[in-house]
Amino acid sequence: MTLETDTTTPQELPGVITRLFKGVVYAESDEKTWQALLELTSQVRDYVAVLGLDLILDEPEGYAFLRSREDPESTLPRLIPRRQLTFNVSLLLALLRGRMLEFDTNSSEIRLIMTEQDIADLVSVFLAESSNEARVLDRLGSDIKKVVELGFLRKMRGQPGTYEVARILKAFVDAQWLEEFDARLADYRASLAGSGSKESGGKDVGEVAGDDN
Repeated sequence: MTLETDTTTPQELPGVITRLFKGVVYAESDEKTWQALLELTSQVRDYVAVLGLDLILDEPEGYAFLRSREDPESTLPRLIPRRQLTFNVSLLLALLRGRMLEFDTNSSEIRLIMTEQDIADLVSVFLAESSNEARVLDRLGSDIKKVVELGFLRKMRGQPGTYEVARILKAFVDAQWLEEFDARLADYRASLAGSGSKESGGKDVGEVAGDDN
């Protein structure tokens, strides 16, 4: 008598994998995919592991994405590229992450909503002693646009110039990085006070999957 093992691929699995390859999956904006992902988590992990990827899933925060494994001996091509960010974008991400930490500590709300003016004020406070404040603020619009493209800011529908700070930012600007926050800000201030020659060297946040929701 031969025992048969059920190796049927769940019907939803290809769709979940494809959606993850397109970018971040959010529970709030893609409930169907999110529920399927929660039900198929182990199968998704096994599938992407063959490709040298890890599934990063934060159920309480409501997001999931794929990240390349850090294995220097791996011969697999990197399917999800790293992106070296500019100085100004790195600075903006650092300040937004600090604002989120403050928000989570002092507020019972879940969604951090900021206007362009709020973001400009945040940057202005940091640059209060910098001679290059005007130059950096002039570039703020393009920096905000880049952060939106990366998926760390999400435009609010029907509210021009208003953004939600995506909670996935916590996964990229992590606790270890926050421990060095003050030292990094001191470096930023020193750079801004100088010639600005360091502006091309920003933080490497690893694999950033854009938000196409």
